[in-house]
Amino acid sequence: MYEEMKVKVELVVDKGEIIDDYITDDQRRQAFNQWSKGFIQMDHPTVIQIILDTSKDKDISGHSLPNLIYVSRQKSKTSPHHFKAGALNVLLRVSAVMTNSSVILTQDCDMYSNDPGTPLRVLCYLSDPEIKSSLAFIQFPQRFHGLNEYDTYASEYKRLFQINPLGFDGLKGPNYVGSGCFFLRRALFGGPSTLVQPEISELNPDHAVNRPIESQNILTLAHHVAGCNYENQTQWGSKIGFRYGSLVEDYYTGYRLQCEGWKSLFCDPERAAFLGDVPITLVDVLGQCKRWGIGLFEVTFSKYNTLIFGSQSMGVWMSLAYSHYAFWPFWCIPVSFYCFLPQLALANRVSIFPKVLEPWFFLYVFLVLGAYGQDFLDFVLAGGTVRRWWNAQRLWMMRGLTCFLFGSVDYMLKSVGIATHGFSLTSKVLDNAQSKRYGQGIFEFGVPSPLFVPLTMAAIINLFSFVLGMAGFVRGNTEEGLGLQMILTGFIVLNCLPIYGAIALRNDAGKMPTKITVVSTFMSVLLYYISSLVF
Repeated sequence: MYEEMKVKVELVVDKGEIIDDYITDDQRRQAFNQWSKGFIQMDHPTVIQIILDTSKDKDISGHSLPNLIYVSRQKSKTSPHHFKAGALNVLLRVSAVMTNSSVILTQDCDMYSNDPGTPLRVLCYLSDPEIKSSLAFIQFPQRFHGLNEYDTYASEYKRLFQINPLGFDGLKGPNYVGSGCFFLRRALFGGPSTLVQPEISELNPDHAVNRPIESQNILTLAHHVAGCNYENQTQWGSKIGFRYGSLVEDYYTGYRLQCEGWKSLFCDPERAAFLGDVPITLVDVLGQCKRWGIGLFEVTFSKYNTLIFGSQSMGVWMSLAYSHYAFWPFWCIPVSFYCFLPQLALANRVSIFPKVLEPWFFLYVFLVLGAYGQDFLDFVLAGGTVRRWWNAQRLWMMRGLTCFLFGSVDYMLKSVGIATHGFSLTSKVLDNAQSKRYGQGIFEFGVPSPLFVPLTMAAIINLFSFVLGMAGFVRGNTEEGLGLQMILTGFIVLNCLPIYGAIALRNDAGKMPTKITVVSTFMSVLLYYISSLVF
């Protein structure tokens, strides 16, 4: 069935129109009656199709089925799309016109419900008289099926989705993470004590829908509010609905709602409420994080800066909690120094760390072991394993050298008017060979992405410096202070073992592309030559 559908879809896309043979009933004909020449993915009219109507559709036991409505918002090449936040706002308006339910669940397309009791948990919170007046949303952690045994790419983001939200929950509540979140519709229309009136009364969160969803008036209005130009000269995206201005619209929306005075709750039951897919290639993992980095900088350098505006609106502690994420991309600076500077100094026999008997040496060791120890303890207490923690700290280093770095550069170029790649979705499509390698815990490189260049450079320089350092120690050149640099360099070499294997030991399609290896080697030699002049 899937293969037949795939062929049909490809034929329709190639021809630019629906083939009559594919329209088998009036429901499908109604769905496609707006299809015309030029109807393409980014330029087409609104399509709204009622698939199930609770007033007449029953299951096999005679019980009413829930309403199920397909919505594809109008798109135009000349109008802004606002990507996910824009799509959510269209759904918010269409649902208001057709049912105006007071509770909304936002869910990524690759996530599914894993516990039918989840709505009951939510209603317990929303019915609590002590908190319901200021409660905006209940966030469940994103949890995933399909992770390999050791979570090679640290895709579960245990700190982001499970550990840190517990700390947020002790303040004003967790941040919105885009999926697995139940919203009170009222929270998207102004602060707890200030309702921002929408432009038409049917969108008011208190409006009662008293007409069938299939009535012509309802459908006409639903098509109207799903138009790509509907939001012009309105407060949608600024004071109403999901907020525009950042690629991480989930983070930004949750932040703005809490600045308005709303609170949230974190609910993490033992049985996962929702489960979803994870990317299985390194380039997709890094590309996803790069998009996050750009979006976080869009918040950091806006008038809603988490330190300045945030501390005035939600207090110092909550603003610092949000700033922990907002300034994520800046980690590319210390991580890059961490991966290159001590190693280049070691290769040139220059000591930059404290000597063993100096007081600063003990402080340095205490801070390093303390930071890694706390990180390890938090991770294991949250149900993680030693091997998964190792992969998580390895990926933190990789993100600092790649997506945080490239995301920062992209944001700076965008800020001065130089066009960069726009929004792109993370691919979670399974290829058989890739899926097999992922199951075995083998890193997937495969494509000649620029993201891999600094990563490969770090691997080459660290290995080169470590070998030179060992050779010096063997010859008896034991300058005091180089020992710490050797330990640090050896630690990074261990982290880079998958890269060495991808460069020299593998022949499968997931090995490091030759182009990346050649470019990285040339850049590494150049960097070493420059460092030798400086040191």
